[in-house]
Amino acid sequence: MCCFSRPVEFVSSTRIFARMIAPARQAIAYQMEFGSKEDMAMILPLPVAPGTGDDALKFINLEDYRDFFDDLRSGFPVPESRAFALDTDSQSNTLKVEQVGAFEASFVPGPTDFDRLDPRFSIRKDIWDKIPVYADYGFAVFKLRKGEHEAHPMAFTFPTRHADKLFFPTVHIHDGEVHEKEEFDHSLYCQVEKTGLFALTRWEESPGVAASFSKPSKSQGLLDKDKHVYRRRMRGMLDNEDVVLGTA
Repeated sequence: MCCFSRPVEFVSSTRIFARMIAPARQAIAYQMEFGSKEDMAMILPLPVAPGTGDDALKFINLEDYRDFFDDLRSGFPVPESRAFALDTDSQSNTLKVEQVGAFEASFVPGPTDFDRLDPRFSIRKDIWDKIPVYADYGFAVFKLRKGEHEAHPMAFTFPTRHADKLFFPTVHIHDGEVHEKEEFDHSLYCQVEKTGLFALTRWEESPGVAASFSKPSKSQGLLDKDKHVYRRRMRGMLDNEDVVLGTA
């Protein structure tokens, strides 16, 4: 799922797409259903390349492609009960805020930069300290309105330190604490440059290329129309950690 700056009532049906769109530059699209009694932010930790500045992350507006993940799901015609192999295991002090479709979004270059955001949309440094690997990560922050929502997908690209891997932000922080295990309800999707990888043995391949079941022309470069899509389903109580797919 993701990390929230305030407690949430529920989060479900998390969907994440990842693709390396250029050498050492990864794209992510993210969508979920959630409910909250107050305004808050969803925060996605990212393994940005060292020295990444405030403008390194580029947001993508998918407001006109709200059915992005519905299309990806349609590329896998086998019923879920058969198709899925389930997992059971010197700048201004104020960060730039962009309007990205229905969201206000910011990029936070590192954990110590959260004090440049409204406290309602931040997570305390002592919480991040419990996940040492995030010490030099960057963070995509999307401000969410209270209530129950399934907003359009959130998307962006960023310079990654892992040119040979795809990163999926799946660590959960929903109540201000980092738990060893969390309840997962995820569908992960990706496209890769190389096929036949051992790393993809836990993933299901779409029978057709993306153009046969989705609208790559509306994806603003996220989807390669000529490549197949891979899917991995994660459900149940699993280790609370991010997913990294080796693609080389």
